[in-house]
Amino acid sequence: MKREMNTLGKAAIAAVLAACSLGAPPSLASSSTPPPSAQEKQKNPYDVLNAAAARDPITVTPLRGGVYMLQGSGGNIGVLPSRDGAFMVDAGIAVSRQKLESALQKLGASHIRYLVNTHWHFDHTGGNSWVHEHGAEIIAAPNTLRNLSETIRVVEWAHTFTPVPAAARPTVTVASEKTFTVDGEPVRLRPYSPAHTDGDLSVDFTRADVLFTGDTFWNDLYPFIDHETGGSIDGMIRAANQNIARVGDGTIVVPGHGPVGRRADLVEYRNMLVAIRNRVADLKGRGLTVEQTIAAKPTQPFDAKWGQGIIGPDLFTKLVYRGV
Repeated sequence: MKREMNTLGKAAIAAVLAACSLGAPPSLASSSTPPPSAQEKQKNPYDVLNAAAARDPITVTPLRGGVYMLQGSGGNIGVLPSRDGAFMVDAGIAVSRQKLESALQKLGASHIRYLVNTHWHFDHTGGNSWVHEHGAEIIAAPNTLRNLSETIRVVEWAHTFTPVPAAARPTVTVASEKTFTVDGEPVRLRPYSPAHTDGDLSVDFTRADVLFTGDTFWNDLYPFIDHETGGSIDGMIRAANQNIARVGDGTIVVPGHGPVGRRADLVEYRNMLVAIRNRVADLKGRGLTVEQTIAAKPTQPFDAKWGQGIIGPDLFTKLVYRGV
């Protein structure tokens, strides 16, 4: 099956967080790489993301309870090392293999027992094949398996994603809440209703109180909404509300892209999505075209904080306009 996606890619953001002690919550003070230049935004986003992954170092940040975050290869990656094999959240971009393997080795995670794909996009699943070589079972939502098994043309990326090799496809699908146990640590997987895609999963290290949201949450960035595989602005808002309901004030929240956050960041993100959704819906309801809606600058109050990634204000307005 071949589908075309008239969408833009994801932000090439590698936020570097200050190191923290293993048993304590990390400082939320962070510095991220500079936002992409206008010239970079005009390049093929697929090539930009791969080039960034090839160039950037892997930054390892201890979170809490033995859980780590790795950044520098597409989306944020989670790792919980274990005597019986590590539990890993997302696999980054394939070109980062050697750097990620080195980082994992230093964490004592040379053997990987489980890998969760939070959704199908290449900056979260590109490393599936080599992680599977380390012995990992690959866990995902059923629709993620389907998407990875199809040919999808991403027009704006000038790239066609062909079905991934069998070894890179999920081996276990999760259609409802399921809990795994890693060295006594419960790890709870919860499917979202269609939000960023039609196959999003959250990964909740419940004892450590660390939640990985995948791309249902982009911290300090306008998110990508994949309409072609079931995403929508309303779905993103529903997922944001689901994330808020799960966490407490002390929960460490790891977004798909951007720096680590807390509950207050989720609330601010949800409120931004709602406000822009309502502004765009009002303009569209008055008969404005997408071009006229963009010209009205419905995102302007939020652009300084959220609009500095590859998904800029105009692009985000277009994505929201499609779904209201």
